[in-house]
Order: sequence, then C-alpha cells, then structure tokens
Amino acid sequence: MILNYKGLQDRAAWEKAGVRLPKHDWKAMVEETERNPIWVHFGAGNIFRIFVAGLQQRLLDAGEAKAGIIAVETFDREVVDRIYVPHDSMTLAVSLLADGGIAKSINASIAKGIVAADPEGWNELKAIFRKPSLQMLSFTITEKGYALRDMKGELTPVAAADIEAGPAAPKHAMGAVAALLLERFNAGGMPIAVVSMDNCSHNGEKLRAGVTEMAREWQKKGFVPAEFVAWLEDEAKVSFPWSMIDKITPRPAEVVEQKLTALGIEDMAPIVTEKHTYIAPFVNAEAPQYLVIEDRFPNGRPALEKAGVYMTDRDTVNMTERMKVTTCLNPLHTALAVYGCLLGYEKICDEMKDEELVKLVNRVGYVEGLPVVTDPGILSPKAFIDEVVGQRLPNPFMPDTPQRIACDTSQKVPIRFGETIKSYMADPDKDPASLTAIPLALAGWLRYLLGVDDAGREMAVSPDPMLATLQGELAGIELGKPDSVGDKLVPILENPNLFGVSLTEAGLADKVTGLFRELIAGPGAVRATLKKYL
Repeated sequence: MILNYKGLQDRAAWEKAGVRLPKHDWKAMVEETERNPIWVHFGAGNIFRIFVAGLQQRLLDAGEAKAGIIAVETFDREVVDRIYVPHDSMTLAVSLLADGGIAKSINASIAKGIVAADPEGWNELKAIFRKPSLQMLSFTITEKGYALRDMKGELTPVAAADIEAGPAAPKHAMGAVAALLLERFNAGGMPIAVVSMDNCSHNGEKLRAGVTEMAREWQKKGFVPAEFVAWLEDEAKVSFPWSMIDKITPRPAEVVEQKLTALGIEDMAPIVTEKHTYIAPFVNAEAPQYLVIEDRFPNGRPALEKAGVYMTDRDTVNMTERMKVTTCLNPLHTALAVYGCLLGYEKICDEMKDEELVKLVNRVGYVEGLPVVTDPGILSPKAFIDEVVGQRLPNPFMPDTPQRIACDTSQKVPIRFGETIKSYMADPDKDPASLTAIPLALAGWLRYLLGVDDAGREMAVSPDPMLATLQGELAGIELGKPDSVGDKLVPILENPNLFGVSLTEAGLADKVTGLFRELIAGPGAVRATLKKYL
C-alpha cells in the first residue's frame, strides 16, 4: 500500500489495515480548489497536517466543503518536495491513544503544497490572492515566525532586507504575507481573514503587528501607497482573529513507523532535511485537540464549528488561552520538566508514574490553580485538568521529554506561574504565602539551572535566552553547601520580568529561597524535599 491517490484505489487493503479513508472525491476537490480557492495555510508541518487539515477533511467528508487547503512552506522546501509531492499532499494521521492503541486515518484535504521561495510558486500565490473566493489565510509557523525584531528590539537581518527590497520577493513570512495582501488590494481589495493558529498568547495581535509594520515601512520607502496600509489596518476588510490551539504533536515515532510498515504500508520512514526538519509521510499526535477561534471572517469561512472548532468572541478566546496556559496545562508541564530533568527522567509519561511528581502537578493545578482559574464558559477547567492529568500526560505513546519542555523556561515562568501569583495578590481573601507547589516549582527551576542532577552528576541544561545571565547570578552556589546561597537569589527573585511580579512584594521570596536551600542540601535532596512538602 502506497500513500497517494493511485495507492488509495485499493480501498479494501487500506480498510483491512484499519485505516479510515477519505469519503470525498479527491480529484474534484483539487480541481475546485484551483478554480475557487478558499483557504491558504502558511506552515506545512506536522500540527497543520494532522489537526488543521484534519478539520477540512471532516468538512469534505460530510459534504460541508468542496475545496481543500493550499499549503505554503516558507522555511524548508524539502518538506514539499519530499513529503507532499510523492504522496499527493496526503497525510497518514495517527492518533496515539492513552490505552496504547493507535487510530489511523488519511487526511486528503490539502490540494497542493507550494514553496513560496520558488518564482513559479510565488506567482501562483499572487494569482490565488487575486481570487474573490479566498476567505482565509492561516498560520502554524511558531511564535518566532512573526517577529521582525530580536530581543534587543532591532530588526532581524531578514526583516531589514525585506524592508529595503520592497514587496517584489520577500523572504520573511511577514513580508510574504504583506506582499500577497498587497496583491489582493491591487485586485480590488476583497476582504479576507488572516488567522494565526500558533500556540502563543494573543497570536492574532502578534500577526497583525508583524504584517502592518512591514507595510508601514514599505510605505515610508515609497513601495506601497497609504491607501494599502489603511485597507490593511481596517479589520472590516482584513481581520486578524485570535485563536487558542492545543494538541501535542511530537516528532514521528519509530514505534509508529514500525507498526505501519508491519501492516504493509510502504515508504513511511521519516526524513531529516538539510534544515533539520524531522518529518514523515505520517504524523503521530495525541487524540485530544482544541481549537478556539474568534469569529471575525469578513469574506465568509468554512463551517469550522461543524468540525469541532469553538467559534466565539475575542474575550472567550483570551480566557480559554489563559485557562490553559496559566492553570490547566502549561504550569504542570513546566513543573514536570525541571523536576524530571533533575530526577533523571527522559519521558514525561514516565514522570506520571512517580508518586511525588503526580502530587506536585495535582497541587499546582487543582489546589493552587483552580481557585483563581479563568473560566471561559465553553470548556470546563476542572474537566480540562482531569484530561491532562488522567490521559494526556501519562500517555505512554507520547514520546515527549522533560528536556524539550524545559527549553526557554525563563520566557514561560511569568505567564505559567506569575499570573496565578498575581491573582492571589489581587484577592483580599487569598494570601500568596499560602502557596506551596508553585514556590516549589520555581525553586526547582532555579535548582535545575545549576546543571547538576539530584545524584550530584553534571546535567545538560536546555537552551534558554536568559541561561548565561541566570547562571552567572547563581555562580558560587554549590550542591551540599546551603550557606553558599547567601543573598544571590535576591536580584533574581525581585525581577518582575522573570516572575511577572517581584516575589519579595508577593511575600514569596523567603519561601522560595528556603526551598532552594533544601533542594541543594546534597545528593538526594530534591527527592527528599518533594517528599517533605507533598
């Protein structure tokens, strides 16, 4: 069995292998998409292929849509050349079930993949954006894909080059979007929705800021008229809806490849591109998934609500994102990450067999988070945590690692923990000093930064933009010497950029310092401290 249009003609073989097949006419979908494109998506990677494309697959199968999605790759052309083209842009979607089983289906909702950097592909995109039928442009390009500036506030070299060169052939994703929207403006200015589906706070705001800054800079240099910028900034014409997305999608797993091959499905081996993209004809991911989108589509949209998407207002999107990021998932992930590294774990699922770590995440989420959780109304925070703790984190077929989750923790702490601390400070009936698990998570992160595990062995620390600075401030602190802490933690704990608030003002600095001293008392102190407080 081969994954492409021709290979799918042997439906009996695929169905015998337990693979759910598309019900729609693939050729008709491709032809309709070419005539009347409705949806272009930037970022042709795994979460798009299994989740976003899966939504349109449901609509096509139910007769709720006729056209598919056009996928655009701006980073790695090999993804299109080596994964999309040989398989007619189809994906074997594999859901990793908590009971150890896998559910298999084929997403055949992508009409084609386009490499934006190719002149032919770029001209094709410009023609698509001139079509009145186009309703939406969506994105899964990761948060850094929207940034025109670095951490110092300076333009990145690619963004600066695009600004100087104008809209003819931009290289930055935001430049490409601005140039394509210019094409649409020049063709009559038909409305369109520009939708970030990336997992970052206020994603629509970030996307809008990147695109409009590029356009304004082009206007200053005389590349575009002021009327284009005004059209772009009119959200009745060009909207930038906010969204919240949640689905853990790790890299293709060898065990899944082996299972598919054993069923007789050919050519499932992953590839590693020159740009280090690890991708396969199949995508494996957890089964739970959530997508909440602000319903502002000035040129109409697919019936996404019929595919399981929550279509709502901006405030509800914001509350749902806040619920997940500050209470129900992300704080639990970060607590598991730093302590998992310290205790020698290499899989998140294995940590969920550890009595103390389970108590830690339960206390962070249920006991300390839920009392101040933002309830969006469309999802139950309690049920969300129940699913995270009971199904998602313990899933043995989700090969996620604490080392990956521990990346960039300094950028995550102010949201994942700081917001809850601020909520306690703002409530006259609550005292931040009553918190235990959150201070334990913060002290554990600082202990992790020492680069020594609980057995006293040297330990690799994951990349973080603040790593060198923080380790410099912790220099001189030694395992087995609690007195070496001195007042070294004071400038860290009082830094509101790290924690969202000064922990001294929150009344938590002394508690975090005391916990940190206990965590460095000697080999085995991390485990002993967890046992003591949990």
